[in-house]
Amino acid sequence: MCYGVYISTDSREDLSLRNSDLVRFEKVTDPLSDPCIALLDHPFQWYVGSKSSCSCTFRHLHPSSIELGFSEPVDWYKEEQDELDATKELYAVLDSLLTSDHQADLVDRWEGSAPEDITTIDVSLDDVSPAAFRMFEDHKFRMRKENTPQGH
Repeated sequence: MCYGVYISTDSREDLSLRNSDLVRFEKVTDPLSDPCIALLDHPFQWYVGSKSSCSCTFRHLHPSSIELGFSEPVDWYKEEQDELDATKELYAVLDSLLTSDHQADLVDRWEGSAPEDITTIDVSLDDVSPAAFRMFEDHKFRMRKENTPQGH
């Protein structure tokens, strides 16, 4: 079983040009390939893979730990350096989109989760640093930043 991370944006930018050893953006060509893709709000949709090709090598919180929220790594919760670095790279792309007045959202799902299993929350990157950012399993982030147009 694996994680699947998807983002959508109103930016026409080819995000695959930002691919690295740790983060891979793959344009969604078949929106029916995953039922949770339908939860995305914007027309340009991307699967976000990690060095493991699936979306597993990012920072994720299990639903039983969501109350921990966003936070920088701590000694008592072991996270691999590749997970930390890949998540920072993903954050940088999301931040760049939002700073450029584009919209973005993100769905982090565990394989087999259905759209009705996904909880939607608002996330402001003004309040979350790159080091503190992580995804929450079976959650959709409606993302914004102070200069992001409201009401979308």
